[in-house]
Parts: sequence; C-alpha cells; structure tokens
Amino acid sequence: MTEFYTVKETKLFYPGAQYPPQTEIRRLAKYERGRKIFEGRHAEIYDRASALLKDTPHAPQLKTLFIAVNIVDVLVTKPADLLVGEKPTYNSGKGPDSTEQSRLNSIVEENDLNQMIHETTVGGGYRGDSFVKVRYDYRDDFTETDQLELDRPPSKKEPIIETVDPSIVFPELARGSKKRFKAVNVAWVEWEIEQTRSIMSYIRGKVALNETPFLNVERHIPGYIVYERYKLIPNGVDTSEGVPIPLYIVGEKVETGREETVTATGTPHLNIDHIPHKTTDDHWAGISTVEKMESKLAAINDRLVQIDYILWKHSDPTAYGPDIDEGDERSVRFGGKYIPLEKDDVVPGYMTWNSQLDGAFKELELLLGLIYQMAETPQWLFGTTITSDSGGTGTSHTDGAAIKARFMPILKKVERIRTHVDRAVRNALWKAMLLENIANKGVPTFEPYDEVYPTIGWRDGIPRNEKEAAEVASIRTGAKPTWSVTDAIKDLDGVTDAEAEETIRRIDEDEKRVNGTVDGTIFNEEVVV
Repeated sequence: MTEFYTVKETKLFYPGAQYPPQTEIRRLAKYERGRKIFEGRHAEIYDRASALLKDTPHAPQLKTLFIAVNIVDVLVTKPADLLVGEKPTYNSGKGPDSTEQSRLNSIVEENDLNQMIHETTVGGGYRGDSFVKVRYDYRDDFTETDQLELDRPPSKKEPIIETVDPSIVFPELARGSKKRFKAVNVAWVEWEIEQTRSIMSYIRGKVALNETPFLNVERHIPGYIVYERYKLIPNGVDTSEGVPIPLYIVGEKVETGREETVTATGTPHLNIDHIPHKTTDDHWAGISTVEKMESKLAAINDRLVQIDYILWKHSDPTAYGPDIDEGDERSVRFGGKYIPLEKDDVVPGYMTWNSQLDGAFKELELLLGLIYQMAETPQWLFGTTITSDSGGTGTSHTDGAAIKARFMPILKKVERIRTHVDRAVRNALWKAMLLENIANKGVPTFEPYDEVYPTIGWRDGIPRNEKEAAEVASIRTGAKPTWSVTDAIKDLDGVTDAEAEETIRRIDEDEKRVNGTVDGTIFNEEVVV
C-alpha cells in the first residue's frame, strides 16, 4: 500500500514560494501609496481627476492645471516634532556615576537615537509600521576594502540600533496569535549583473548584460539569525491594490557568500522590534494617518483643479463691441476672442460660474476641516489658518493648563504614538547592552555591567510656564526643595547625567575662585584672648 504525505513548510520563503507573499500585497501597496502621497506624487489622484474629465473639452488642459497639495507632510511631521523636539532623558536607575548609565548614554549618542525616533515617527505616519533592529557589529561597511584586499583601518565592534525598511520585513505569527511573532524575515531582492562574451556580442560591438534577481533572507528567530539566498524567477506584476508590486517565484537555493549561515545571538529574544503607528487587537500591522483620508485628499486636489480651471477661463474673457480693423495698430487689442457687433445686433450673453465657484470653495473648506479633524491636529498649530472656521489661533491663552487644553487632540495622539515607541526603544536599548556583554565576555579590557531595562523621560513639547510649575511645587511641599541640582540641570538644559555633573563641577570651581575655600562662618566665632 502506497502512502502519500503532504510536506508543510514552516517558513515563508522556500523553493516554489511567491515573493512577496500574496497575503502581504495589500500591506506593501499601502506603504507605497502612503509614500507617494507624503512626497506629493499623487499619481493615483491624478488618474481620478483625468477619468472624470477625459471625455470633456477640458481634458487637454488637465495635465497643465493639475495641482498636488502636500498637506500630509506637515500632518505626519508635527507629532514627531512634539515627541522628540525637546530631547528626552534616558535613565538606567543606577546613578550618574555608574557604568550602566555611562554605557546607556554612549549607546544613545552613538546611534543618534533621537533622530532615529523622529524619522520612524514620520515614516510610521504615512506607512503605519516601522521596525528597529539591534546588532553588535562594525558600524562601517568594509566590503569594498576587503574586495580590494586592503588593510582595514582600526575599528571595533559596537552595539548598533538601526531602522529597517518595513517593505522588506515579513513577520511570521505564532500559532493561534495575531500579535506575537515566532520569526521575522528581512528579505530583499538583489540584482546581479554579469557580462556575457558571446559571438553575437562581438559582431554587434556591444557587451551583453545578463541581469539575475536573487532573494536575500535574514531570518530572525529567538537566539539565532539564519541567512539564506535564493534565485528568483520574475512572475509578473500585481496591480490589484492600485500600485504595481513586482512578483517573483523563489527558485533554487544558492550560496550566501557568508562564512556562517547561522549566527547565535545568545539572547532568547528576537533582535528586531515592531513600532506600529496605531493598532487594534485583530492584526499586528499598524494603521497610518494617511490611509483613512486618501479619498478626501483626492477630493481636495480635484477641487483645486476645478477652481484653477475656472479662474483660468475667466482670466481672458470674450469681449464684444463695434467692428474694428485688426490691422490698425491704433485699434484696441484683446487677449481673448472678440465678437464684432452692428448697431441692431443682439448682444450675446453667457452663463456665469460664480455660484459653482463659491460652492467649490465651500466644499474645499469643508474637506480641509475634515482632514485636520481626522489627523487630530488643530489647524492653528502650524502658526496660520486656511479655513474661516479654524478654531482660533491658539495664542489667546497664557497659563499652562489653558495651553494644554487647546493642544489636547494632538497631545493625546502623541501619547498614543509614544506608547509604542517607548516600548520598542527601551527593548532595543536593553538588547544592545545585553549583546555588548555577551560579545565581550572574557575580554580582559572590557568591564562587565548589568543589563538594565532603562526608563525614558519624555516631554510633551508644549512650552511650560516655569513660574507656575514652581509655585505649585512650593505649595505641595511646603516650600521644601523638590529638585536636586543634578536633576534640575538635566531637565532645564536637556543634558545627560555626565554633562550635568560636569556643569556642577564648574559651578563649584567658580564659587571657590570667587569666595575662596574658607567657610564664612568663622567670622561669627568668638575670639578668646
């Protein structure tokens, strides 16, 4: 009796599989649409307007009059500005002189963490997802140096925290879960170009080029990273989501070119973290600010095209009057058409578009208001307003409570974004310290330290009334000090513990230089003769 077995693959990419997987097409198309809108490349919006006017006399002017309003840029950048516009503080909880705090400060500075957070927040605003990877390696790429067989300049490995393009990240969910990952694949297409020396190339006098696509896979699983490489077979383009997504069939497995195809990380965790912009409990992928307002952004651009076309048509109206000699230079000249009339001719008339133009402006104002509302961003936050009913200018309040009340919608949005960013960044910092200790275990020149899970002191980006805050603190504590000098300098100047300690040292030196080292109380003592 012959038995048949079905071999079930436990990973995404293997010979015969599709890249990218069919289940990821919608997510990748969303990324591409969001990126085009953020960059002001409204190709799909232009197609919508051209479809509306393709059978009308206005179609030839559409391409010239098309206007793309890149309002999304400022809407997704403002939360990032409020999140890290004022530098957050990173604390180990071990004290400013501890090795843990020193290494934490070093990792933050060397990886430009605040800039990375700003960029991922902006990117997540139009994509919905961001990913951060931690590794212990050389910061610079020595591929070309090694290929030319040159000596590497002095360098050392260090903990690196970096972003990964979400369009090449493909998580695998744990069985029965919609949020937990059992593995994360970083998979990208690489094209290799080879020169072929055939007889026809010599006859034609041209060198033929052979382009072959390969799929590089970096598969992260707890404790290990597995590297794989496959040949790819082009398999058309998927346009089902309005964006062309190239498809491939995964072919045979080939050599990776690496010394090791399996690397042990030494950690029981995945060294790649997901930062969603906004989430629900039914899927791991994030929700962007842009995807909910795509149709309204298209309508805004359509209204602007319509208004611009109407104004363009009315800027050069048709005139009428007595018959004139066009060859006479003394005659009145007009830019548009001219209708000559005799004494008894009926004056021609035409319909005006004033009411339609007013309606277009009203709809445009309504659409802009909806965009700001959906983005949870007060219009006056940008220092100016567009629509007539914009909720004021935001400058009529002076106390901190009133200002925060006015900023409430955007502050709550930033707090929501911060919950995801805070978790991922703290995870990355902890893993960076863990990898550093593992990689340098047994190295005589390395001082081991405890891997601590740090805390981040975020700021809301709203100017604070310092006098009001001090008065509240004085009332609550009975006029007792509530700040150490170190904490005060850190908060006011946005510096690290080491920088604050250096500032205090300089202050103490200034006091010694001005007042001397003698305690002033000696002049109050009685002198015995």
